[in-house]
Amino acid sequence: MSKINSTSVWHRLPCAIVLFQVALLVLFAIFVTYDEHTDAKSQTNLTDGTQNQVNEVFPVFLDVHAMIFIGFSFLYAFMKQYGFAGVAFNFLMANLTIQWAVIVQGFFHFYHDGKIHIGLYNILAAEFACAAILISFGAVLGKTSPAQLVVLILLEVPIYSTLEWVVGEFLKVSDVGGSIIIHVFAAFFGLTVTRVLYRSGLTQGHPKDGPSYQSDLLAMLGTLLLWVFWPTFNSAVALKGDDQHRAALHTFLSLSASTVTAFVISIVLDEKGKIKMAHIQNATLAGGVAIGAVADMMISPAGAITLGCLGGMACTLGFEYLTPFLAKKLKIQDQCGINNLHGIPGIISAIAGIVCILLSSEENYGLSLYETFPHMSPQVDDPRLQELLHDFPALKAGFGRRASDQALYQAAALAVTIATALVGGCLTGYTMKIPFLTQPTDDQCFSDEPYFKVPHTGEKEKALEKDFKNSELTCPFKENCV
Repeated sequence: MSKINSTSVWHRLPCAIVLFQVALLVLFAIFVTYDEHTDAKSQTNLTDGTQNQVNEVFPVFLDVHAMIFIGFSFLYAFMKQYGFAGVAFNFLMANLTIQWAVIVQGFFHFYHDGKIHIGLYNILAAEFACAAILISFGAVLGKTSPAQLVVLILLEVPIYSTLEWVVGEFLKVSDVGGSIIIHVFAAFFGLTVTRVLYRSGLTQGHPKDGPSYQSDLLAMLGTLLLWVFWPTFNSAVALKGDDQHRAALHTFLSLSASTVTAFVISIVLDEKGKIKMAHIQNATLAGGVAIGAVADMMISPAGAITLGCLGGMACTLGFEYLTPFLAKKLKIQDQCGINNLHGIPGIISAIAGIVCILLSSEENYGLSLYETFPHMSPQVDDPRLQELLHDFPALKAGFGRRASDQALYQAAALAVTIATALVGGCLTGYTMKIPFLTQPTDDQCFSDEPYFKVPHTGEKEKALEKDFKNSELTCPFKENCV
């Protein structure tokens, strides 16, 4: 594997980015145009501006935008000597990913004119894809070069988008918060990539692989930002009205429960009863993942709190026991513990979704059951079908699955997601091992030095500082100087 030096980064990273950006520019020029909400030609003097999609999407977009560009960035700045890279590479990856995802996702929704009609909703959908890529990035944080990360984006976005289409359009699975399609997929994808890129030299640890007091505070800021905006993330694509209301409410309750649980379990696990910041930075968010697949369902407030407790407990225990086990026994070096925050809570959410669908009925949903689950619309011979179609025009007559059928599709979606992540992760990991991509050596891992001009006080600076202090060129108002 080629060793990283300033020359290799100077040549290869800009080349990779320029080629990627030029290709994206060409694709946008050929295939992308405005949708009816952004095209001036679609507007007239009679157009009601209050009905423009921006009024509905923009507030949601801003919250998710903050999660992607601020929350993830700060959360990944927890390493004491990898803060620049954690923030800056997240920033770079997010911008490339969103552009690429707009194109790839657009290919699944071509209009009759062969164009991708773009509006703010497309950017929002692309940011959900970006969340998956940034989660996977957490598994290899500090162990990969920027050029390798470009390859990660290039390959993972099409794999994710294809899976998203299969799960959403073909299997028609309920996963409003993306616990399956985003969190489980991204976690297993990232774990597979880091397994392929396994480094035997890091099995005994690395002196730079750890936080400092300041970097932990910065990461905690990222946690707080993600925590605050997570209800928007889980409710963004829910049906407007009571479904979206439930999704936001359930997410808050679940996050609150996982936060309390994380503090308790962290204290109990420590011999001296002290709290580990890594637990608080991650397990407090596990409730947002654990509730995702069922956020819009009638699970009851108590059910949301229960899932939050389970997510927080599983995540905290995972950091304490599962992460070391995976590293030692399976050679999976999960740098940020994405399996604990996204993988396990995502599976908990998927199982909860199966159970909730099996228990769903008109008794607790009323007729809105067939709006929340249009794929479970009644059979053609149901005498109330015409009435239901009138009340809920989104229903598709004759498509109706029974609850048990839909539960099987939910389970199938989980299996397909994990299988896709494992295969796609292998393909991506082996591609990232190409020598030209300059993977850092073990001693260069978890350090900003190979990539950034890092301000620090070296011997020359110390000497200059000493000379300045001993200089006779003192302040003319010496008594007023500090």
